[in-house]
Amino acid sequence: MENDDLPRHTGDAASKLATEDLGPYSQDELAERIILLEAEIARVKAHRDKASAHMAAADALFGKKS
Repeated sequence: MENDDLPRHTGDAASKLATEDLGPYSQDELAERIILLEAEIARVKAHRDKASAHMAAADALFGKKS
């Protein structure tokens, strides 16, 4: 159970991935990493679009905040 009163975690996995040395990875490992990252990008975009649609529906129902 999460406590909403706590501050949001500021570090994220994407920032850590961006600093990782890619030198030790093989071509196959890099290709797999790209596939996984593209899947994560699609998941984040889908969530963003869902949240945007939800906000638009709320604005349409209750009026947009000033």
